[in-house]
Amino acid sequence: MRAAFLREGIGATRRPRARAFLPLMIFLNACVPATQSEAPTRAALPVTIADSTLPPMKTFTARAMPAEVRSNKAVAQDFLDLSFQMESGRSLPVLTRFETPITVAVRGPAPATLAPDLRRLLARLRREAGIDISQVYDPSANVIVQAVTRAEIRDVLPDAACFVAPNVSSLAEYRKLRRSARTDWTRLQTRERLTVFLPNDSSPQEVRDCLHEELAQSLGPLNDLYRLSDSVFNDDNVHTVLTGFDMLILRAYYDPALRSGMSRTQVARALPAILSRLNPAGDSGPGQRASFTPRGYSDAIQTALGRSTDPADRRIAASEAVRIADRMGWQDHRRAFAHFAFGRVLQLSDPVAAQAHFQLADRLYTATPGTALHRAYVATQLAAYAISTGDGDTALRLLAPHLDTAQRGENAALLSTLLLLQAEALDLSGRPEEARVVRVDSLGWARYGFGPDWAVRAKQREIASLNPRK
Repeated sequence: MRAAFLREGIGATRRPRARAFLPLMIFLNACVPATQSEAPTRAALPVTIADSTLPPMKTFTARAMPAEVRSNKAVAQDFLDLSFQMESGRSLPVLTRFETPITVAVRGPAPATLAPDLRRLLARLRREAGIDISQVYDPSANVIVQAVTRAEIRDVLPDAACFVAPNVSSLAEYRKLRRSARTDWTRLQTRERLTVFLPNDSSPQEVRDCLHEELAQSLGPLNDLYRLSDSVFNDDNVHTVLTGFDMLILRAYYDPALRSGMSRTQVARALPAILSRLNPAGDSGPGQRASFTPRGYSDAIQTALGRSTDPADRRIAASEAVRIADRMGWQDHRRAFAHFAFGRVLQLSDPVAAQAHFQLADRLYTATPGTALHRAYVATQLAAYAISTGDGDTALRLLAPHLDTAQRGENAALLSTLLLLQAEALDLSGRPEEARVVRVDSLGWARYGFGPDWAVRAKQREIASLNPRK
């Protein structure tokens, strides 16, 4: 199992000169497909759901997410690399999937938001991926979504918030069989029974994000690729709900021309006709497949953003990620993410240098298709810095383009953070009434994104502390 990292972080300053950055971080783990001793996971988020005295929680409605048009040759290579290799580097000998209509059942004391989020996700999978999948109330369902406490998950996998395992139906069974052939993904010939273990005491968004990532891996690819800019199958964890690209991959995964047991060569032969039918614009679509991503890059990023890593080691790792990006000649989102990570590492020790890295990351993201959500994360850093220096107008300009992006990306934690920053910027710009309205609007999204009142209030206080007038 590999380490997890961020969704977004804010750097807080008190005075323009002696800046003490106070990171507000939410760390998310990618779903990491596992060997028999591993499991696809997310990192735990310390939030507990409780009764709220805040405004009503806001939620998103189901809608299709269009995919970026790209070459079908590139999509085919992405499909193969996602489907025939695990994130750990182990090869998968054959394609495996469900060969019958798929049923999903929820077990355990699930949070109230799980049911509607699951219904929306299943509707999207049917509509956008063409998968025959439905919810049932039968304990023999193909996929069991098991709601358990975070403590129970951590007792099995200490760094995980959620995970999926084949051929088990309970944590006790997984604990017993986790090192056996039955739970080894590389030995599967087809998929018949899997269980997704989700926390029932995390924020609604964390539960939903786990649901999207783990259910996607239950159905389809087990790998993550840094080269994918618009996918949940990416270790940078920027996208947390299934994208249009992800739905195309899943639609191809369940195309009638494929079946469980096919080798990589057999699938490669079938893919051109499949993708030409599913994605005709891709036959002449722009762009080439991104280059190979060295393992050293992902290791460096993981160390740089690690929660318990020594600060000096984090700085060395961030520098190494940037060096690898330079050596590879990247000008895409991977180089941008390396600079974003370096900025995060430098927030405490050198906030001015951190801003330079964030600005460079933003320029690189701007030149890379499919990275609007990435830019929204960077904007939180740049706007936070502007607010800390008392420059509300600059902060408003930085934030304005990204509110709709966070909404379209269905990221309530990010959206509420952007709104809270906007409220502070409006206060600085002499618009207190507008600030009050925006601040109230942020709370409904914050309840979904962060969970209980104490977590929402803590986020409010931390962002308010950026404002030098307070």
